[in-house]
Amino acid sequence: MHIHRLLEKHAMGPIEAKRLVAAYEKTLRGLGIQDRGDPIAEMVAKKVFEIGRSSIEDPSQICELAIKALRVL
Repeated sequence: MHIHRLLEKHAMGPIEAKRLVAAYEKTLRGLGIQDRGDPIAEMVAKKVFEIGRSSIEDPSQICELAIKALRVL
């Protein structure tokens, strides 16, 4: 999974990592992406990571913001 590669490169606790993985999975489902090898899944991971590193803690809110941002692209 793309999100795990990003998490490996940055020091963070297990709670924060779990939150980002949850947001990533929810965003993929929301966008209808099933293939984790799809290049779009990498874009999703980067966007979720970017948003999730802010002060937003709720995976659902991270998901909503990521979907809004990615639908513009």
